Amino acid sequence: MLGDGFLHRYYLNNGGKRLHKWFHYFDIYERHFERFRNRAPTILEIGVSDGGSLQMWKAYFGHGARVVGIDINPACKVHEEAGIEIFIGSQDDPALIDQIIDRYDAFDIVIDDGSHIMRHVMKSFELLYDKVDPYGLYLVEDLHTAYWDEYEGGLKRAGTFMEFVKDKLDEINATHTRGAIPVSTFTLSTACVAVYDSVAVFEKRPQGTRQTSMTTGMGYAEQD
Repeated sequence: MLGDGFLHRYYLNNGGKRLHKWFHYFDIYERHFERFRNRAPTILEIGVSDGGSLQMWKAYFGHGARVVGIDINPACKVHEEAGIEIFIGSQDDPALIDQIIDRYDAFDIVIDDGSHIMRHVMKSFELLYDKVDPYGLYLVEDLHTAYWDEYEGGLKRAGTFMEFVKDKLDEINATHTRGAIPVSTFTLSTACVAVYDSVAVFEKRPQGTRQTSMTTGMGYAEQD
């Protein structure tokens, strides 16, 4: 279920601040964000630019939503309004992240639409993933840059976020690797990793002990 198409309509009819998004992102957003609507979530978006996406999230998530932005450009502070707060600094700065966490404690959703430079994307994930609510999510977009040299990317290049995601697919299955990969905090706290064109979504949910059973039809059991 992709939701009611609110974000598509908002984007196409936008009469406010400038919005710049790939069209196919909106299906991804609505698939993963729908459950947070009208529940007063706290949203952090890395990358403010012209402020249009912060206004879109405020409208989409509804009354009581708290939208927080990070941008390195001090001029972005002008986009603050009721329900939207903007912090100025680099997304990979631990002191800035600590300042934000001290104020907001945890986030239901983190969206990384920042510099897209691989070391920045990696550091933001390191600093913020454990600060996402146990039932929240972390979304990284514009990951086509993970294949571009000017963003420290490249196909199968070590240190890119896409190679990091591939490793996380093994880590989420650590319990089945017979000790080759230790069970980690990530394993215990992550329900799924969804990968799309240019987007990766990490859905958090506390994980229980893995169990299995077998069922069959009554007639089949009698033949045994």
